[in-house]
Amino acid sequence: MGKLVIRRDLVTPDKANALVDICPFGAICYENGILDISSGCKMCKMCVRKGQGLVEFHEETKSIDKNLWRGICVYADCTGGKLHRVTFELCGKAKELACVTGHPVYALLIGHEVSACAEQLLHYGVDKVFVYDHPAFADFRVEPYAAAFCDFIDKEKPSSILVGATNLGRQLAPRVAARCRTGLTADCTVLQMKENTDLIQIRPAFGGNIMAQIVTPNTRPQFCTVRYKVFSEPKPTDVPSGEIIPMAVTEEMCRAAVEILGSVAKPTDIDIAEADVIVAVGRGAASEAMRAMAKELADLLGGVVACTRPLVEENIMDAKRQIGLSGRTVKPKLIFALGISGAVQFAAGMKSSDCIVAVNSDPAAPIFDVAHYCVVGDVNAIVPKLIDHIKGVS
Repeated sequence: MGKLVIRRDLVTPDKANALVDICPFGAICYENGILDISSGCKMCKMCVRKGQGLVEFHEETKSIDKNLWRGICVYADCTGGKLHRVTFELCGKAKELACVTGHPVYALLIGHEVSACAEQLLHYGVDKVFVYDHPAFADFRVEPYAAAFCDFIDKEKPSSILVGATNLGRQLAPRVAARCRTGLTADCTVLQMKENTDLIQIRPAFGGNIMAQIVTPNTRPQFCTVRYKVFSEPKPTDVPSGEIIPMAVTEEMCRAAVEILGSVAKPTDIDIAEADVIVAVGRGAASEAMRAMAKELADLLGGVVACTRPLVEENIMDAKRQIGLSGRTVKPKLIFALGISGAVQFAAGMKSSDCIVAVNSDPAAPIFDVAHYCVVGDVNAIVPKLIDHIKGVS
């Protein structure tokens, strides 16, 4: 963080009026001989660069004793008495990160009657499971959950916190990070740990054109969210290890401005993230006939049809079937990429698949850089032959 400081000893009417004209946001005013910067400032620093020395930028850094913060915590996303699978993926990743620093791995579980979930976490390498179990946590309300989360942070002081980028996690993590006055990196695709406990958080930025490396060395805890299927889920151990620690729930924690009168289960819908086989179509396979063949191929293999962003934007397919940074992250056992060029945004959402088969008429298509099997040719000619072959084998 930093702040703008006005060099009042250098202020003259001419320089001050020139500075007022420089600000693109109208945040600088000069009245009654006083030069001031209002809350409309966006910190573009134009006044610093072109203000003839009237304004200086002072960097504000605070030191932190990193030895007071210890442990890597995974927020255990529990809804309806069931843990989301991203929780187990994060437990595996937390274990890897902890090997660098020698820190313990924690899990934070908030809910009601969640003892079975707490026991389950002990099979995934967690050293301690901190449980806030109370009827007030039976349904998700952000105020009580955030209060319990912050209580855990105040008492245990974990150095890093990993949260799944689920509907619940996306609401909870930013609020807790703001209360702790610390940073939050959303939708990380790579996590690395330094020996000094700084967490390197890497995520796509500027539409996936660059990979941003983010570090928050002067604040703790370090927060990040990770999408489902980005990391591999470890195999659970036969024998549980670690301990479950019940945490005290106060009346203050349970207060909320929202009262839940009832809840209705959402109808089951397609979830391409759970599919073992995906047939994905892009612009090169966007015709109605080609989409029908993709559906037939998916049905033969027991899979689902997915798509790239352009097909969603043109209202050809539903957004729930989109793969990529602005869609879903998938990790099937087998994925066909039909007529897909392989832009970074799409590749980032499927490159961890076990087997990628790409069909494209352009031999220089970027999709071939991530595919395991590359077929150069017209999808309209190749896919029917593939379908006929599968029918013949079956």
